[in-house]
Amino acid sequence: MDRLGHPERSFRSVHIAGTNGKGSTAAMIEAGLRAAGRRTGLYTSPHLVRINERIQVTGQEISEADFVTAFEAVQGAVEELLAADRVDSHPSYFECVTALGFEHFRRAAVEYGVIEVGLGGRLDATNVVRPEVTAITPIDFDHEAYLGKAAEAISAEKAGILKPGIPVVLAPQRPEARQAIEARAAELGIRVVRVEQDWRAEQVRAEGGRYRFVARGVHAELALAGQHQVTNALTAMAALDLLGVPREAIEQGLRTARWPGRLETVAHNPLVLLDGAHNPAGARALVRFLQQHQAGRRVWLIYGAMRDKAVDEVAGILFPAAYRVILTQVGQPRAVSARTLAALVSHHHPEVAVSGGLPEALARARAEASEKDIIVVTGSLFLVGEAKSMDL
Repeated sequence: MDRLGHPERSFRSVHIAGTNGKGSTAAMIEAGLRAAGRRTGLYTSPHLVRINERIQVTGQEISEADFVTAFEAVQGAVEELLAADRVDSHPSYFECVTALGFEHFRRAAVEYGVIEVGLGGRLDATNVVRPEVTAITPIDFDHEAYLGKAAEAISAEKAGILKPGIPVVLAPQRPEARQAIEARAAELGIRVVRVEQDWRAEQVRAEGGRYRFVARGVHAELALAGQHQVTNALTAMAALDLLGVPREAIEQGLRTARWPGRLETVAHNPLVLLDGAHNPAGARALVRFLQQHQAGRRVWLIYGAMRDKAVDEVAGILFPAAYRVILTQVGQPRAVSARTLAALVSHHHPEVAVSGGLPEALARARAEASEKDIIVVTGSLFLVGEAKSMDL
């Protein structure tokens, strides 16, 4: 950042950490800022189909030409730093993409950048920003190999984005997670906006899996499906309120926010639903949605996973909700093969089949499912990305 002239300081920012919901929350905050007339940047990860998805300005993915321009600036800075022995090794993929995003935001004259943490928080590449507001969405277990196996350790890493003088919006948390974050906030002497105390949802109702409610005079109609999005929306609303965004813009942002691959319907007759439930909290949210809004439908579950995930625990949550399970392999080096998955998780369901890949799995489910059934592709965002790249 120093070699590039600190592009991350050229725009105001909102910084968001957490285990689940940080991408959805970021999308809602960005949509609210844009509705208020701000020129916005949105930086998220991972992408589903194209890397351009990670870097957006006013709701539009970075173009190929702009990507190349920003990449060349970043690569030039890297080569100069290496030549001068100012860095020990080439920055990581994620570091380079983060730098590229910030450089593009500067060139695009972004006013507000909404920045999603990649992993953890304290040591994440995005933690170079000096935000106006930070937010921490619900924390659960994921990436334990990097962040620690105790909720307190994971929460301490997430709390690493907190900075003196910058208020934090804290979504509802497990007690041990909340205590760790609040202890860090107390050390820094910063304001904590507690969503469960300060932003309560009232008059909650659902239509087709999408929720409406009222909180502090804001009438929320969510574009994103699932009950868990109520918590994400309240977190976004609290952050937008701290930024001085008017009520009407907050409401418009919630109505228009888009976040692909999360309870996303991509086909009908039978309905095909994509959801990147790759950890236990995500799996529980998916099952709750199916029980609340798709009750009575037989669920054909197409499942694939990465080796570094809690595969058996996630399967134990998802599989009992399914009528049939079809295992597949994600087209990634870190993926678990379908046959290995079968050995690991078949005990969670009496009807488990193995497929050679996602096209075969989808073809089998569609051939055997009725028009009233539902096909759910889940277990990995990479698998969701493969589905989105297909003609469904």
